Amino acid sequence: VRDCIQKTLTEWSSKISQDQNQETLEVLECTVAQAIEKINPEERDELKVSAKLFIVGSNSSSIRDAVDLACSALGVAQLDSVIIAPPPVEDGINLSLEYLQPYWKELENLVQNKKIVAIGTSDLDKTLLEQLYLWAQVKPSSNQVNLASCCVMPPDLTAFAKECDIQLLTHNDPKELLCEASFQEDLQESIQNVKANEWIPLWLLRYSVIVKSRGIIKSKGYIIQAKRNAS
Repeated sequence: VRDCIQKTLTEWSSKISQDQNQETLEVLECTVAQAIEKINPEERDELKVSAKLFIVGSNSSSIRDAVDLACSALGVAQLDSVIIAPPPVEDGINLSLEYLQPYWKELENLVQNKKIVAIGTSDLDKTLLEQLYLWAQVKPSSNQVNLASCCVMPPDLTAFAKECDIQLLTHNDPKELLCEASFQEDLQESIQNVKANEWIPLWLLRYSVIVKSRGIIKSKGYIIQAKRNAS
């Protein structure tokens, strides 16, 4: 992730004017156009567009921004599936249904507005997954389990997922994919004269475009949004 961020920022920075580079900007749209492959509408039905969303330093309202930007970047009207990683909680506080509810409601709204087809979760144990399933209007279609935390799927989770037709997937993402300090370090190294400590990452979305009939990845990438907190 950090390698992608650094390369994108460095290439983008090298192509903008020095005057703009030195300005104190409120919004920086750092895009390398040739690195993003828009989907041909004629091929859309043959492709599955999936995403995993990591909330870094923001709230549930960012979910719509993330999905809209992903759709715009790829040239599609909707994403086939979105999995949300558990948003960060404060030290000493356990992840709970009440904490997840605002995020899930936002995902449900996007399903109802036909921006997403299916929504899923990540790293929920059987108890929390069951609570979410019973409460939710749009049920989770999948739940990812971290390979680092268990070599074998927990039997109670497997049984519940089978009963409720929830697909269990595996992943090896670290608990914190991108922290604030790492992002600011990458920003400082890639763009001259930027006050990196003022920029806070809000969310990170990882997308992949898969050819359905062949099960191969056609393209993949990251989209990140950060905000500037100027003193």
